[in-house]
Amino acid sequence: MIVRDLAPIDALEAARRLADLPGLVFLDSAMRPEALGVHARLGRWSYVAADPWGLLTVREGRAFLDGAPLDGAPLDELRRLLAAAPRDAAETDLPPFLGGAIGYLAYDFGRRLERLPDPVEAEPVPEAVFGLYDTFLAFDHLENRVRLIATGRPEGTPAARRRRAQARAELFLMRLDRPPAARVDAATRLDFRPTIDRATHEARVAAGIDHVLAGDVFQVNLAQRFVAPLCDGFDALGFHAALRAANPAPFAAFLDFGAVRIASSSPERFLEIRDGVVEARPIKGTARRLDDPAEDVLAAARLATSEKDRAENVMIVDLMRNDLARVCEDASVDVPVLCGIESYAGLHHLVSVVTGRLAPGRDAIDAVAAAFPGGSITGAPKIRAEEIISELEGHGRGVYCGSIGWFGHDGGMDLNIAIRTVVFRAGEAMVSVGGGITALSDPAAEYEETLTKAARIFAAAGGGPTIALEPTPTSCRREAAE
Repeated sequence: MIVRDLAPIDALEAARRLADLPGLVFLDSAMRPEALGVHARLGRWSYVAADPWGLLTVREGRAFLDGAPLDGAPLDELRRLLAAAPRDAAETDLPPFLGGAIGYLAYDFGRRLERLPDPVEAEPVPEAVFGLYDTFLAFDHLENRVRLIATGRPEGTPAARRRRAQARAELFLMRLDRPPAARVDAATRLDFRPTIDRATHEARVAAGIDHVLAGDVFQVNLAQRFVAPLCDGFDALGFHAALRAANPAPFAAFLDFGAVRIASSSPERFLEIRDGVVEARPIKGTARRLDDPAEDVLAAARLATSEKDRAENVMIVDLMRNDLARVCEDASVDVPVLCGIESYAGLHHLVSVVTGRLAPGRDAIDAVAAAFPGGSITGAPKIRAEEIISELEGHGRGVYCGSIGWFGHDGGMDLNIAIRTVVFRAGEAMVSVGGGITALSDPAAEYEETLTKAARIFAAAGGGPTIALEPTPTSCRREAAE
């Protein structure tokens, strides 16, 4: 393994300079540690990587490596690839991620883990895509330190790994030493329109409430979708730059896998594993931030004491405790934070923390199999909630409500919940927003909450604080990138 300290460079600028390489990924802690206060460690690390040595893709439950079909189940194949080469000698003072897989698991991958009905309309994006990265930049925002790390994988012998690591490090240094090509004609604006009208979304919420009152579920998460056409030459990374400025978040990400590109500004961690300890940070409960500081403090206080929001959060905490208990040591599952307040650019959230220690013989892949998709974006009980989501929404969710992040060769992992996330594919941008439905929900209020959650994305798209709310066709707008 080669580790080089570099002169400080902004992570977004580094991503731009590597963007001509295939498979650019940017795990973006855009909300800096100082802004996170007591949660400073959440925003400590960002990673930029490109040019993976392999690409694992999952379609219809079948795994492919660089387009060639693999025999095993997708998660088993991911485990095998992560263990494909021995680890170098231990080094100190290194970031949590030391090479491995970076990408996404779509929400619809959950149908490969449980018996669930297929939606009427399937999503065309792959159920999972992970690049296998041996060379990357690690940004330590707490210490203002940038390191280039090259592992030399997938070479199997120490000498071969060293040669590859040296060559790969030189390639990245060469790219970083030159400025990115200017894109004066790049388009980053989007005209989002809903795919259903307000009455339809409110009717779905009312149907969800009926399911709760009938005893089918305690809670179910329902979402609506907005789409926008993409202009020729649309600059997805430029859009991510606008999104991270409008809505900085500790678990943001940009992925460019060619046919599918993703810009995410997620505030929510699904699962982290570090040194055998699992952490989940489910979000349930949202309030809009206010311009007046005194009123904003009151808004957070009202959220902290809201009966509906606290009940939603506690239900999901119980679900996550049950999921983690399937792979953790007996009596190790704990809830160190219950219904804490975290404040972001446009929203206050109720966030709980659930932790546990992996049982002997269990690993990150087992934890994902036990808990995916996250309960905060399904409802409880999870399987019945997923069935109702499929029935009422009528289509798959794709990347939305799945997870974006990394799996390390050393057994570590950090995945977000893919909310506040825009997916670009086939000439179209798509974003979904939703909320948890309980017996106390009001359809009109739930509709307004979706707009509140999407407001910062709409602002990044150039639409300001409002958006066209009729599901009518639009044409793309072009605007030069600054």
